[in-house]
Amino acid sequence: MTFASTSLPRHLVRGVIGFGSLIAAFALLPSVGPASLLLLPVTLLAFRGCPTCWVIGLIETISRGRLQRDCVDGQCTLASRPS
Repeated sequence: MTFASTSLPRHLVRGVIGFGSLIAAFALLPSVGPASLLLLPVTLLAFRGCPTCWVIGLIETISRGRLQRDCVDGQCTLASRPS
């Protein structure tokens, strides 16, 4: 399963939406009350589950196409692809 997005800007926009709605949900709690917690599902959708999943996806999005795993006789190595 991959958490990567199709592009880095798209992934960063998902992060801004996710972190923004998470912060807003708790920042608006004193003024709006428990209704502000309705922003939490937006956070889960933007992160595709959790902030850790988003970070893993960010790393995968950045490294996509730059790293290649080669396994020979049970030994796996990670090397950068030639340009």
